[in-house]
Amino acid sequence: MGRAGYATLRVAPGVRKGAVVSKKVLAANDPPLLDTAICHCQQAAEKAVRGYLVLCNHEFGRILDIEVLVRAAAAYAPDFVSWIDAGIELTPYTRIFRYPGYAKEPDRPRFERALSAAEGLYAFIISLLPPDMRPA
Repeated sequence: MGRAGYATLRVAPGVRKGAVVSKKVLAANDPPLLDTAICHCQQAAEKAVRGYLVLCNHEFGRILDIEVLVRAAAAYAPDFVSWIDAGIELTPYTRIFRYPGYAKEPDRPRFERALSAAEGLYAFIISLLPPDMRPA
């Protein structure tokens, strides 16, 4: 496994941890902190796609747009195109719920959709990795 493979292995557990943190933040607070949790969903999905692009030795700049990253990844695995809509949905969460006053807190169904999209994208990416690179 080359340097890119090790980089992907380092990113993958962090992605899973991001999704777990979202659930814990949501469950542990009263009222729930859905704005924080939904930001974690965006970050987890972004890191997952970035990890895959690193594995493919694809260079990218400081791109936060998951749709753009997914389209780049589709050059290596065409099935990524089915995740473009997830990228479109998740990308704005990096800014609209991060800063006070920009948007009201998301409702639970919106958070659940974001969490489902992030976890689905992560699972898809893990399925593309060679078995010896998949997290345990």
